[in-house]
Amino acid sequence: MLGTKHPATGETRTTATGTARTSPHTDSAAPPPGPPPALPSLTGLRWMAALLVFGLHVGNAGYFGGTGGRIMTWGFGPGGSGVSFFFILSGFVLMWSARPADRALAFWRRRIARVYPVHLVTAALALLLAHTLGVLATPTPRQGLANLLLVHSWWRPWWQTLDPVSWSLACEAFFYALFPPLAFVLRRLGPRASAALAAVSVLSVLFLARCDVHSELGRQLYSLPLARLPEFVLGAAVARLVLLGRWRGPGLEASLALAVVGYFLVPQVSAGYPATGCTLIGFALLIPAAACADLRGLPSLWRRRWLVRLGELSFAFYMVHLLVLRTSRCLIGVTPRFGVTEGLAATATVFAVSLGLSWVLYEAVERPARKLLLRDRRSRGARRTSTASRTAPESPTRDNPATVRD
Repeated sequence: MLGTKHPATGETRTTATGTARTSPHTDSAAPPPGPPPALPSLTGLRWMAALLVFGLHVGNAGYFGGTGGRIMTWGFGPGGSGVSFFFILSGFVLMWSARPADRALAFWRRRIARVYPVHLVTAALALLLAHTLGVLATPTPRQGLANLLLVHSWWRPWWQTLDPVSWSLACEAFFYALFPPLAFVLRRLGPRASAALAAVSVLSVLFLARCDVHSELGRQLYSLPLARLPEFVLGAAVARLVLLGRWRGPGLEASLALAVVGYFLVPQVSAGYPATGCTLIGFALLIPAAACADLRGLPSLWRRRWLVRLGELSFAFYMVHLLVLRTSRCLIGVTPRFGVTEGLAATATVFAVSLGLSWVLYEAVERPARKLLLRDRRSRGARRTSTASRTAPESPTRDNPATVRD
């Protein structure tokens, strides 16, 4: 048995390694009654999205010159779309694991416990690098405070303060603030209304992409939390359709093909927010397709044990990899333009260091901090469970392995 986590919630469930349990109703993607099952394929896909962002930043760092540089631009130039995947996935997973009786404060506490400890540590590392090696800009006190409060993406001059990738966390913080009322509304929507909300979300992204091109807002929209909200809502609306058993999208292979086509269309549009429109449909189909494959027990590459493990490390990897890349400038210079062999060696070294640090962050910061911050709540829940078990009759479903643990 393998303990897996939802990729955006950090909630742990025990699932069989390698295969998912097949629902009694294999002709429907609706989950069985009770706590929603784990979806390990989504964790594996999360790692692939993080890898795309890593490839983009390696290309931007100029490790490769000549043919190698052109290949990197072709393969990873659209890698920023991995952030859009994260936003859609976040909406899907949070809606999938939402608890009808959950309170907003409890939800926000879990979200803080999930993302904030790693954010604080990487922000401190970024500040140290700024003051010692000078590979990052030193923030003003206001910029630093905005970063710590996760509001820095609302103001263009501050959007890449400290750890540059933390701008996406400011967007996620905004999504988390709005999720309790969004979930309240979505639980009351039927399949047609949920599908309509998903369609409106898609149209909103396309409309904003057109506005971005014609008004030349550029990265202001790209990093603006309000502009990225439709992607999150799209993921939540699609999750609602899967929960209702009314998702009718293509299978995993076809959805992956559409996502890949959209990915390679990105260079054909203006850089920045408009690229989101290229991959939106493919990602919005791929995520529920992977979820349905897990629910139905269908084959899924993304459910492999090693890929799920990497997916568990993906948040820490995403947060630390750019700090490693910036630090490497002190050793190899800015945009060194290596040949293929030297470029691959430099990339492999940075990847290995980033992955090693992400494991340390996960094991030494992310997991223990989450347990510490949620300890009191878990203790109360354990006491209530113990009391109930002494008074309730024996039940064969009490120890359901799919039960959610924060």
